[in-house]
Amino acid sequence: MRVTVLMEDTAVNESCIAEHGLSLFIEGQKHTYLLDTGATEKTWENAHRLGIDPGKAEAIFLSHGHLDHSGGIVSFLEKHPGTKVYLQKTAGLDYVTPAQEPGKMRYIGIDPSLPAREEMVWLDGSTKIDDGVYILSGVTGRRCWPKGNLTLKIRRNGEILQDTFDHEQSLVMEEDGKRFLFSGCAHNGILNILDAFREQFGGEPDYVFTGFHMMKKTPLNEEEKKDVLDTAEELMKTKTIFYSGHCTGEEAYDLLKEAMGERLFHMRSGLQLDL
Repeated sequence: MRVTVLMEDTAVNESCIAEHGLSLFIEGQKHTYLLDTGATEKTWENAHRLGIDPGKAEAIFLSHGHLDHSGGIVSFLEKHPGTKVYLQKTAGLDYVTPAQEPGKMRYIGIDPSLPAREEMVWLDGSTKIDDGVYILSGVTGRRCWPKGNLTLKIRRNGEILQDTFDHEQSLVMEEDGKRFLFSGCAHNGILNILDAFREQFGGEPDYVFTGFHMMKKTPLNEEEKKDVLDTAEELMKTKTIFYSGHCTGEEAYDLLKEAMGERLFHMRSGLQLDL
């Protein structure tokens, strides 16, 4: 299994672009996929710089319905029409967050043109895609639920409501006796996603790639630091290796890294791993 980080908020060096968003190019023995597409077409510029043809991906899996993970889909489909995009049936709804102007909301959902495209494959919860390829969704646990979710909303019938992230999904792949879990932001909380993994598949994944959505514009307070360290303590009870970044936030990542050592590594644009 080769995993290349096409886009992340930071880069391994100056030869790659860093932009707020996430995209992973996943090359298995039988399948090649994209998990998310970053916020813009800059994702494909990074692919070019890395010598990767993103058109080799047989499908795109959208981790959830936010722009920073889906913004590259339109430009991708312009060059590679017909490529299937798998997403949850609620991923095309009206997702918003407070704007800088008081009392206003800013749309952060997928491109409004996407729901009408024939490439969209709308899923309803967990499902099997192929042998050794699965979608994990429908996570309902609330252990160490990320506090950053509180600013992320959905607009329904004129009301602004808390997003429950039923549009979030993870890609699970099995290869050579190893199990890989690819998420986007773990909005449902990484501990709850792992609980759902255990329930559906038994045991734990060998490798996890995901943001932890612990980032803040202001320093973490003591309660938030405790949540980070409690999460690290629980993750250390597994044998899983974690790659994280994007919405994890540098302060939270540093706390996690101190607690987890060689069980946690940073995703950065341009990172390539053979696992």
